[in-house]
Amino acid sequence: MKAIRSTTRTGTRTGTRTGGGTGPGARTSGTKAAPPRRTDPRRPGTDPAARHRERERLPRYWFANRLLLTLSGQRPVHWMLGHTLGAAYDQLTALAPQTPLRPAPPGRRAPVVRHCDEFRPRPGVIEAFARIASGDRLRALAFRLERGTDLRWRCSAVELGGAAVPHGAAARE
Repeated sequence: MKAIRSTTRTGTRTGTRTGGGTGPGARTSGTKAAPPRRTDPRRPGTDPAARHRERERLPRYWFANRLLLTLSGQRPVHWMLGHTLGAAYDQLTALAPQTPLRPAPPGRRAPVVRHCDEFRPRPGVIEAFARIASGDRLRALAFRLERGTDLRWRCSAVELGGAAVPHGAAARE
């Protein structure tokens, strides 16, 4: 058997251990090694909370969450004023009073964005679609984002569950 010396970061010896090798059956103590933690700092992206925070920074998820809060009645429509263009704001004012994404009956979870993906037809444009879960219901939400000259993303169109509100519908009422 060969002796293996271990050292700390400062270079001082902390002790020795003996072992016959480093293979799968080799142990240095009487206990099994713990499996690697999901939050291992050497493996980036393994922390679920960090992945969630990273996801929420994407424009498509950020807007999907804001649209969900507006269309579920949890936030007023004017909350989206600086984040929408004229036609999309008109669509929201027509959809929001119906609260089409309102929370499920009491005792159930509030609606959440389950998944959101995007298609980029050209630079500065994102066409996004999201699946919204509320209890046992699943709804579709589609929206278009356009990047302005100030480099801010703004929503320019909204569709919910295939029922689009025609442009200018709110203005005609």
